[in-house]
Amino acid sequence: MKKHILTLAVLLAVALGGLVCMSAGRKPVTLFMVGDSTMADKEGLDASPERGWGQLFPTYLTGNIVVQNHSRNGRSTKSFIDEGRWAEVMNRAKRGDIVLIQFGHNDAKKSDPKRYASIEDYKTNLITMVSEAQKKGCKVILATPIARRNFKEGRLVSTHGGYPEAAKQVAEYMQVPLLDLEASTTEWLRGLGDDASKPYFMHVAPGECTKYPEGREDNTHLRENGALVVGRMAAEQIQALALKWFPYITLNGETKYTVPCGVTYKSGGAEVRKPGEQQ
Repeated sequence: MKKHILTLAVLLAVALGGLVCMSAGRKPVTLFMVGDSTMADKEGLDASPERGWGQLFPTYLTGNIVVQNHSRNGRSTKSFIDEGRWAEVMNRAKRGDIVLIQFGHNDAKKSDPKRYASIEDYKTNLITMVSEAQKKGCKVILATPIARRNFKEGRLVSTHGGYPEAAKQVAEYMQVPLLDLEASTTEWLRGLGDDASKPYFMHVAPGECTKYPEGREDNTHLRENGALVVGRMAAEQIQALALKWFPYITLNGETKYTVPCGVTYKSGGAEVRKPGEQQ
């Protein structure tokens, strides 16, 4: 009897040990960040204080998850798809990965046919992205575009027209979670006011950085402190959604940056490069 008990104990220990090894060896979930310059990684960090909120988002992540930030300056849903960037994300994505999508700043630019997407086209493009990601077995989160620091006579004025509402409609139609970053950043900016909100954006004094030696006043793009604030908003909203497949949020992490995801783009498609190489 004792011999049988001992045998069962050994078998149980081996089985549990195997489970531990399997758990320890699991491939991490990849969070693909897809969007425009407000979200994108910035290079030349010593030359300019500009940062995308996606670049600082690892600050709010913990556990078995890695980030690939494919967001890029100046892109809309249209140009991101047309340039092969979305196809490259889908080439890399696997079942169980997460795709976070935020566009809207550049879709409205009617003067640029390469980027302009009407609200209906914007919705169609988002639906295409969500559908293709879901077919790959990925989870998708949509986000409304963050607010510009656009004060007129002390009053914050929205610049995004119907695009945030269109993103909400797509999220409801496709039954995917939504981060309403336009609403949260609007509330934040109104609370700060015109002058107090400037240090979070690219208001650069002459001589402050080498990229803009004559200074710069940019009310769209963020400094590191602004990127951290927006990233925290996104993290808090994800946490509030209580998504069983996104148990990776921490609000107490140290400041961390993304690692370059190792891809550059040429006309007609993507070319893989080694992480760390300049784009």
